[in-house]
Amino acid sequence: MGFRIKIENVVASASLNVPIKLEKIVSNFDGVEYEPEQFPGLVFRIKEPKAAALIFSSGKIVCTGAKSPKSAKSVISKIVSRLNRIKMKIPKNYKVQLENIVASAKLNRELNLNNIAFTLENTEYEPEQFPGLVFRMDDPRVTFLLFGSGKIICTGGRTIEDVKRAVSRLDKKLKKLSK
Repeated sequence: MGFRIKIENVVASASLNVPIKLEKIVSNFDGVEYEPEQFPGLVFRIKEPKAAALIFSSGKIVCTGAKSPKSAKSVISKIVSRLNRIKMKIPKNYKVQLENIVASAKLNRELNLNNIAFTLENTEYEPEQFPGLVFRMDDPRVTFLLFGSGKIICTGGRTIEDVKRAVSRLDKKLKKLSK
């Protein structure tokens, strides 16, 4: 492969299937942000592993900022155990679902974005508006940002394997174009 893929952000969600009293969380924990006039959920920041979770009164939790799927699951698990400590009855059988993995990589070559835009389908490139080229891949279903420097960002993967497979497929496509 010749490049390293770095996970930048993992977004995961869980539905706890019980209503949650957000005011009770605010009154029991420090570092919680809750402004219901501006946003219907509250922001709960976790220091270890470093991430944030949006908690909604419906019982839905969305974790963002985690650096791995394992960390995202750990953050949700820590929040659930803290909620149980303040006498909120959270069922043990909730499922954590990975929603989105954002990863970056640096290909070991520069990319001719004009050439890629003209020859590859499913691309958008308007250099006057934004320096990156957008490329949408169907299998796996991800979106890439490509930059002339060879840096790429992959978003939309649901598993680490999706991301690795997508970056590998993109690299092969780009190598074919440059021949």
